[in-house]
Amino acid sequence: MISRFFKISSAFLILLCVLACSNPKQETATLLIYGGTIYTVDSTSVTVEAVATKDNKILFAGSLEEAESYKNEQTKLIDLKGKTMTPGLIEGHGHFMGLGYNELNLDLMNTTSYQAIVDAVAERVKTAQPGEWIVGRGWHQSKWDSMPAETVHGFQTHHLLSEVSPENPVYLKHASGHAGFANAKAMEIAGLQNLALDGVKKYEVEGGEVLVDASGRPTGVFNERAQTLITQHIPEKTSESDAKAFQLAVEACHKNGITSFHDAGIGRETIALYEKMKSEGKMHTRIYAMLTGWEKDLLNDWYKKGIMVDEDHLFTIRSVKLNCDGALGSRGAWLLEPYSDRPDHFGHETLPMEFVKETSLNGLKHGFQVCAHAIGDRANREILDRYEMAFKELPDMANDHRFRIEHAQHLHPEDIPRFAELNVIPAMQAVHMSSDRPWAIDRLGEKRIKEGAYMWQDLLQSGVPIVNGTDVPVEPINPIASFYASVSRKTLKGTPEGGYEPEQKMTRAQALKSYTLDAAYGAFEDHIKGSISAGKLADFTIYDQDLMTVAEEKILDTKVVMTIFDGNVVYDNKK
Repeated sequence: MISRFFKISSAFLILLCVLACSNPKQETATLLIYGGTIYTVDSTSVTVEAVATKDNKILFAGSLEEAESYKNEQTKLIDLKGKTMTPGLIEGHGHFMGLGYNELNLDLMNTTSYQAIVDAVAERVKTAQPGEWIVGRGWHQSKWDSMPAETVHGFQTHHLLSEVSPENPVYLKHASGHAGFANAKAMEIAGLQNLALDGVKKYEVEGGEVLVDASGRPTGVFNERAQTLITQHIPEKTSESDAKAFQLAVEACHKNGITSFHDAGIGRETIALYEKMKSEGKMHTRIYAMLTGWEKDLLNDWYKKGIMVDEDHLFTIRSVKLNCDGALGSRGAWLLEPYSDRPDHFGHETLPMEFVKETSLNGLKHGFQVCAHAIGDRANREILDRYEMAFKELPDMANDHRFRIEHAQHLHPEDIPRFAELNVIPAMQAVHMSSDRPWAIDRLGEKRIKEGAYMWQDLLQSGVPIVNGTDVPVEPINPIASFYASVSRKTLKGTPEGGYEPEQKMTRAQALKSYTLDAAYGAFEDHIKGSISAGKLADFTIYDQDLMTVAEEKILDTKVVMTIFDGNVVYDNKK
């Protein structure tokens, strides 16, 4: 009898064990989002009804009925009330501290004439101390409504600027960052007032140029690496201003629905700043940083140290940024054929191509992605050539390199298929097309524009993803503008009808993916973000209307109303 009792008891315990194992305790969500259209950018389901998260991870994405099984009395609820949600947007190429300092310094992004720049500086002079530097960024002569009477190679001269700021040195960076504009006081401090002899029409330095007038006097415009002639004299930033600029950049990201940021080129000081911000709990945007290629000692140190992939996915370093040519607006982009509006000029090779190959080999050996800036067709070709040499030399290390070309704006038709052949990712900022295309045809001519400029659809169809972004502070960080440019190929004023080279438009699905999953892929992070899928990070962007279905002419009216980062609401526009 006792034996039979033990047998029954044992069987009962085994049954209890089986039931316990087959019915594990359901996890509970800290946040449940529902009530609107939720685009997942996940191939298994385009949209879902609800998303449940636990702390900073996605628990479930699917039907509202199933999602509610993760809810308890502590779960926070967000009713979208008909609004639209996507994965958190990723700025695929920008300059984080440039964004922050643009908020602190003179912002010339919206100036429409040379006189507007002069007026802005004159206003700042009123509150500046004598001798204090006035710095700013954002002017772009090709976007002005009118040009001044006196120009040299299509650029203004310093005289009007110097008149309103005789005692304050002034340096104003071009929107592209590839040129700058100095007044007489700044050039005097730099010892450049007698830079050229009479009759000198061109004054070049390694990787750059000082524009001079017919008499050989500097006009105030410094192109590419010639900018250092002035910038080396500008006082260093302070730790206080750095911290303030960092915080302003974080806030700007949140306001625009940006939860991750690919920072295109940082040095030791910025790395130290980011580490400090992270240790103080202020890193509320995920930063994927590229080491600046200008500092060889920095690169060598990191090759020895190895990549840094943060377990919290807040601050990652595993790539190198190389600046290989200039910008089209300043005629610094390196071209195979001369500029249509300056037939004696091909642009600038701002970094030796041998160093591109050397860095590519080092990148493969030490696990670092290489991201090379190239706007002109020659720069793109030369970089693809160097990448290919490195891949052939170290084939066993080139299986998943994810090397990138930043911008890839103007390509020779023969080089377009090479991106897919070499598995090189183009990181292209669609809003540049919107801003630049009206005047870019003057630089390149119709044939080069139509055959090789902003070739989004050709690149996508060849089999490579595109990483989108804004190149902030070259352009405002607003991702809606870049999304609109991607799908319309129009200026932000809605012209021309049908868009420029409409066959190269992205679909809306492609454009959203370029700002989410493809951007995550471009940073080796597609396994943890970029789509709304169980197990990925709880980063989301919420909009006041459905940018995937709203009429094209209304896309630019779309507003970000909420940003969720790491499972927490970090921006909420209740207006």
